[in-house]
Parts: sequence; structure tokens; C-alpha cells
Amino acid sequence: MAAAVTELYPETQLGIGPVIDNGFYYDFLFKDPISESDLLLIEKKMKEIQRRNDEFIKESWTKKEANAFFKKQKQSFKLDLIKEIPEKEVGIYRTGGFTDLCKGPHIKKSSEIGVFKLLSLAGAYWRGSEQNQMLTRIYGTAWKTKQELDEHLNYLKEVEARDHRKLGKDLDLFSFNPEVGAGLALWHSKGAFVRKIIEDFWKEKHLEQGYQLVNTPHIASLDLWKTSGHWDFYRENMYAPFKIENQEYVAKPMNCPLHIKIFQTHQASYRDLPVRIGELGTVYRYERSGVLHGLLRVRGFTQDDAHIFCRSDQYEKEIERILGLTVEMLKSFGFNDYQIFLSTRPEKYIGTDAIWKKATNGLEDALKGYGLKYEEDKGGGTFYGPKIDLKIKDALGRFWQCSTIQLDFNLPERFDIYYIDEKGKKQRPIMIHRAVFGSLERFVGILIEHYAGIFPVWLAPIQARILPVGEDFTEYAHTILEKLKKIGIRAEIDHANATVGKKIRQGELDKIPYLLVVGDREVKGNSVSVRSIKEKDLGPMSLEKFIEKISKEIKEKS
Repeated sequence: MAAAVTELYPETQLGIGPVIDNGFYYDFLFKDPISESDLLLIEKKMKEIQRRNDEFIKESWTKKEANAFFKKQKQSFKLDLIKEIPEKEVGIYRTGGFTDLCKGPHIKKSSEIGVFKLLSLAGAYWRGSEQNQMLTRIYGTAWKTKQELDEHLNYLKEVEARDHRKLGKDLDLFSFNPEVGAGLALWHSKGAFVRKIIEDFWKEKHLEQGYQLVNTPHIASLDLWKTSGHWDFYRENMYAPFKIENQEYVAKPMNCPLHIKIFQTHQASYRDLPVRIGELGTVYRYERSGVLHGLLRVRGFTQDDAHIFCRSDQYEKEIERILGLTVEMLKSFGFNDYQIFLSTRPEKYIGTDAIWKKATNGLEDALKGYGLKYEEDKGGGTFYGPKIDLKIKDALGRFWQCSTIQLDFNLPERFDIYYIDEKGKKQRPIMIHRAVFGSLERFVGILIEHYAGIFPVWLAPIQARILPVGEDFTEYAHTILEKLKKIGIRAEIDHANATVGKKIRQGELDKIPYLLVVGDREVKGNSVSVRSIKEKDLGPMSLEKFIEKISKEIKEKS
């Protein structure tokens, strides 16, 4: 692709071009901007190069030789890359008239390439920094056979059709507004109601498990974050401090230090432990504009956060309880397949090697005790402790990071928290950080794409819509509406001056689980004609039978 671009646009500056999942991209600085329509021209040139059967020739140059060559080519980004290569010699590949930095290996000739397709354009800062120049990124995909390519392109169409940003707008769930600020979601009535259902479910399950539900402020003194270590180890993800009456404050990036302060308000005895503190707490993290992505990557989000303070003889059982709760709750949303990772110490961390080893072994023992298979993610832990990460598999086979369990011996030390043991002596509790959904914003975005916007009945903001075939049947429609509302079913009437066919079509576009058509036959039979978004036309049934059907689905979360 880069060879084709330089043949078509000789003055183009070349960035980097790596392989990614199911494809590749390359970053370019074009003299004049290109558009999506230019991709066909580039693709045509790529096929021409493929037919030429150009060889891929590997060479090894000294840095001096590489610098001289790319300086002559006026490729400043390549000169930046050469500076960072630690080896004395630089890997070079040539094909036709094109030369690039590359370790390889490559195929021998261009004719060996299979089938490919250029997909899209995007903007990308050089080296991912907003301080650098904005480049044009071209995405593509390549496969051995046309059948594989066609299957992948069909998959991409399905991904596009399920895009939560489009469905969120179409279903009036949420929006983003530049005057409010990038990465800050506005929840509309229907979207907020979906959130409410999820939050109520979360609270119910946590109260059953003995959690104390709390609320903490959105900002806190900078001193708190210095004590916790966030200011030293997490500052790049935090917003700048601001002053209130000469004291510096920061928008909270996490809830854990505030939960520690709640734990410290009462002197705990060994009999009181474990203490489980939970909160649906909104946090704020500095995400670069280039990585923001609908609800999946935002700057302000609500974390279903909880922290458990326990004795050393309790933490394994507590982690097993958390795993059980996590599996149960995710199953309610239709997630039954997982990938589990044990994430170990990162490069930047607090605490001693001995503490980290103890914490990592503790998580490993809990996973084995619960009988779960897992992979190790070296260096994937947080700065204060190792963690278990659980990734859920959606309807398209994609895995999403949601649930996390972190074992922490460090923050109890930094905040000097303790409990009194049976001998009256001070002992340091172990702290467990955990979240089931992670971010509610992200989880709802995942759900929208998982369900393709068709929420199961228990989650749907509107569970049934009544469609009178004419004004003469409005009174009967209201009678049904009142009966449904009385037993807690979320229903509404379509009063539009339109044909039943158009009303049904609109109901399908709005992803309403059940449409209830009412006309003369239904009035006489005290019934409704039921259309299901999943099962299609179910025909007439008594109102009692419909209520029994929908109530069962809601109760069973099916």
C-alpha cells in the first residue's frame, strides 16, 4: 500500500504501517488531502504492483547509510524512527522502486499476496501525541482467499450495523455535544432508564451480598491523591488541580481513597471484617481526543466500584465470592463466555517485591480454588497491585474488558489503616478493589452492540407499544395501557395518524419488544394481536395470556 501511495503521490511523507487484528494500516502525510474515493485508485495501483511480481529484498544498512538515504528522500518521520533504533544496523526492505524501514520477514514476491481491500481513512497524530502533526491513516485488510475476504467484509457490515453510536442516536438513548465537551455523554430519558434498571439490579445484588452502599464527592483534595500514590503514578490520566480557598482539589479518577476514608471513620475489630463498601461512583480521567469512542471510551464515567477490607484468612474466600457474583450478574445480560487474565506487576509500581509476590500468589490461589482457567498478562496490573481481568464475549465473538478484581497490600499501608485483632493488637487489613461492569457507559455501549439495539424485555425502556388501528379504538388502547402500567409493564400508545403497517414498521425501527395491535376484533374479544420483534406475528391472544408471557420473560430476564 505504501508503495502504491508513493507512486501515485510522490511527495507523500511516510509514517509507520503495522499489522493489526484482521488487517493493517499505514500513516501518511499527503501534500494535498485525499478522500475515501481515492482509496479505489490506491487499491487499483496495489493490484498493479501485485501483478508486476516485484521481489521483496531484505538488506541491512548502518544508521549513517539509512539517515543519508531517508534524508535525501525527505522522509523526516523515518529519520525520527531511525534515532530510536537501538541496534547499530537498520533493517531495510526494497520492493520495486520502494524502500522502507522494516525488520521483516516478508514474502518473496508481490504475486504471493492474496486478496485485499482498503477500508477507510482516519486522522492520527504522529506517534500518538497531540503535540505532533496530524497524519492520514489508511486502513486495509488482507486474506488468503476471496471467500475469507467476503466473510470478513460481511462481518464488518454487521459490526457497522450494530455500532452503538448510530443505534444510540436512532433509539434516542444518549448523545454527545461539543458545547458540553468531548467524551462527556448526555443520557436521554430512554438511555437513562436503561441505566436505572442496570443500577437497580446492581444495588439489589450487592445488598444481598452484604455490601454497604455509599456515595462520595466528585472532587477531593490533592493531598488525598498524593497519599494514595495516584499523583505520582497516575497523573497523566488525571485533570489539572484547581483551587478552592487556597486548597488544591482534583476531579477524582477513582473511588478507592474515598472508600478508605469511610472505612477509617469507625475503628474496626476483627469481628467486623470483611467490610464491603460499594458505590456507583462517577470518575473523571483524561483521555486523549484521538482515543475517545462513543460510550466505549469517555472522559467521565460511572464505575460500579467496590472495596473489601478483610483479614488475611478471608481474602481467598472473598475473591471466590466476587467471582461467583460476577459470573451470575453477567449471565443475566447474556454473557456466558469469558477470557480470564491474571495481570502482574507493571513497570511503574508502589510497594515491595515481597508484597507484590504475596498479592499475585493470592489471586492465583483464588482462581485455582474456583476452578477457572486463566492466562497471564505480564505487566498488566495497576500501580498498586496485581489483578484478575475478565473479558466477556459478545454476539459477534469480540472480547471486551469489563470485570476486574485487584488485591492490594499497598494502599492500606500508605493510609495506615488497621483493625484490632483478638489480642487487642493493630493489624493491617487486606484491600480488594473490584468492579463487575467496569464503566456503566462502556457496559451499556457493549450491550447495545451485543443486542444490536434490541434489548431483552427486562431491560427495554419501552416494553410494549399499543397500536390502535383507528381513533375509534383509542379508548380500548388506553384501557390496556392502564392495566399494563398497573402491574409495572412499561407501555405506550402510538397515536400517529398513520396506517397500521407504518406503525408496525416504526415499532420495529424503534426496537420495541412487543407491538399490540387493537381493532374491532380485539375489542370484541377483549384481546390483543401480538407482534414480537424476535418471534414476529404471534396472532391474537387474551390480554391475560400476554401479561403472563411478558411477565415471565421479565422475571426470568430471558
